[in-house]
Formats: sequence, structure tokens, C-alpha cells
Amino acid sequence: MDSGILVVSDSMLSDIDTVIVAYLGMFLILVAFFLETRNKLHSKGKPYLSLMAIGSALLAIRAYLIEEWAFLILELAWFSTAFLGIVFTQLSKSPLTPDSVDVKIEVESAIEDNQ
Repeated sequence: MDSGILVVSDSMLSDIDTVIVAYLGMFLILVAFFLETRNKLHSKGKPYLSLMAIGSALLAIRAYLIEEWAFLILELAWFSTAFLGIVFTQLSKSPLTPDSVDVKIEVESAIEDNQ
């Protein structure tokens, strides 16, 4: 007899969870792209790269769980590129690297000294 109660199996719940993860990852990537195309984010900036890295990581998890290997490789490549972009951005802002303003001031001072 049908009691009208929906029974959710573990596999259904797992599928629902991975779909939510996939939509969240997709949403983050689309938000980053939308904001970048409207000049609200810069494609080499940390906020844009963070959204892309997190979104790609979530989609990579989904791809792994559903065994979509080509999609997994694509998302790992996107994640790696975004993550390395964040790392290199941080390294380029290290205290050992002079800012362009400092370099400009030093060059201007040298020019003035030679005149």
C-alpha cells in the first residue's frame, strides 16, 4: 500500500548533494565572468581568481563523483590556473618586490640628479 511518503535513498541524497555542489560551482564561475565582463573585477585580480578557483574545484568534485573524467581534467586545469594566478599575485606583492610607484620615483630622482 502506498503511504504517499517520499523515501529518499542514500544514493538519491548523494545525487542531490552533488547537483547542488555543481550548481554552486557553476554559479561562482558565472558570477566571476559576469563581473569581469562589466569591468567590476579584473581577470588577474584575487577576487576573480578566487571565484574561479572555488567554482572549478566544486565542479571538479562533481566530475569525480559522477566519473566524468574529461570534465574532471578540464576543471582541474581551470582550478590549477586560477590557484597559481593567486599564488603568483601574492608573490609579486611581496615586500622584496618594489612597487611601480617606488621605481618611478627612483627614476625621476635619478633624472633630476643628472640634470
